[in-house]
Amino acid sequence: MNKPAPALALSEGQRQTLQRLSRSTSAAHRLVVRSRALLLAGDGVANARIAAECGVAVSTVVGWRKRFAADGLREFGRVAKGRGRKPSIPASKVEEIVRLTQEGRPDGETHWSCRSMAKASDVSPATVQRIWSGRGLKPHL
Repeated sequence: MNKPAPALALSEGQRQTLQRLSRSTSAAHRLVVRSRALLLAGDGVANARIAAECGVAVSTVVGWRKRFAADGLREFGRVAKGRGRKPSIPASKVEEIVRLTQEGRPDGETHWSCRSMAKASDVSPATVQRIWSGRGLKPHL
């Protein structure tokens, strides 16, 4: 039989912050779930039961406990490096679009449009628009 993990040591301030986050309706869902899990861990609940109550894997609970024990609330909301959604287009393609926007013009035109840039770069017009908006580029001005 597995030995239960010891209760996670929480200061009163940490407990209050986690309780506030666990009840939040505006915080990111991942923070709410993580807060609930860490509060349960602070009460000495076993990892398997925490995982079942929070709808995550036991290994996830173990990882959260380790990160919290090492970093506390300092890095609480950060997504660990290498996690999260990966970019759908490579950075080199983004840089190519930005470079063309700033340095070139399409043949016979005064400026790039989303559609003309998309066709030249072999991406969707929505992708071009997101890149331009993210970089504050306005080739029509």
